[in-house]
Amino acid sequence: LERIPDKDEVAGSIPASPTVNAIRRALVAMGVATIVAAAIRLRGSGGVPPQSGGWRELAGPELK
Repeated sequence: LERIPDKDEVAGSIPASPTVNAIRRALVAMGVATIVAAAIRLRGSGGVPPQSGGWRELAGPELK
């Protein structure tokens, strides 16, 4: 019978330090945020800007 090695014994399996894990998580989070932001930006709002309303000058009693 052949013994199955533990995950720590497998070649190329180097235990990662907590710092490396934190950096990986930060990079993954930034990547996901970038993809979401790009999707929202590329999709766009598609709305038509309002054709009426906006700013107007106040005169007389409206200044109060």
